[in-house]
Amino acid sequence: MLSSAVARRLVTGLCQAAWRPAGTGLVSARGYRGDAPDDNKADLIEIPLPPWEAKLDEPIDIKRRRLLYESRKRGMLENCILLSIFAKRYLNTMSENQLQQYDRLINEPSNDWDIYYWATEAQPTPECYQGEVMDMLKEFTKNRDHEQRLDAPNLEYLEKENQ
Repeated sequence: MLSSAVARRLVTGLCQAAWRPAGTGLVSARGYRGDAPDDNKADLIEIPLPPWEAKLDEPIDIKRRRLLYESRKRGMLENCILLSIFAKRYLNTMSENQLQQYDRLINEPSNDWDIYYWATEAQPTPECYQGEVMDMLKEFTKNRDHEQRLDAPNLEYLEKENQ
């Protein structure tokens, strides 16, 4: 039987050897090729998304809850934080027209980075997403009160509203 210290050194040595190239001039197989100059991106796969459809018959309280959930569960943390805090502050006061604009804004674009860049005004917003809600989101993103926005809000405020 091997002692635990000897076994640990043996395993550590094997793991370290697996990460090293076997000989001079060889490249590890774990490298990332996406930025290589000779990459023709022939292996790039675009997954088609179903088109966004407005839910016209959805009751307004269900729409608000769905939009709150969808604001919290984004593809990137920056939008999760930004949109969930925005939704907490504004969803309950939005009109049906504003809710429809917000629904389209957060669900129609297939790339979350686009929404982030439009909100932070790093890129111009396409005309189809411009409107009252986008103006509210851009103003909210400026964070003029310098509040800390490091995490999505807890859901405790939902329980307080229902009591």
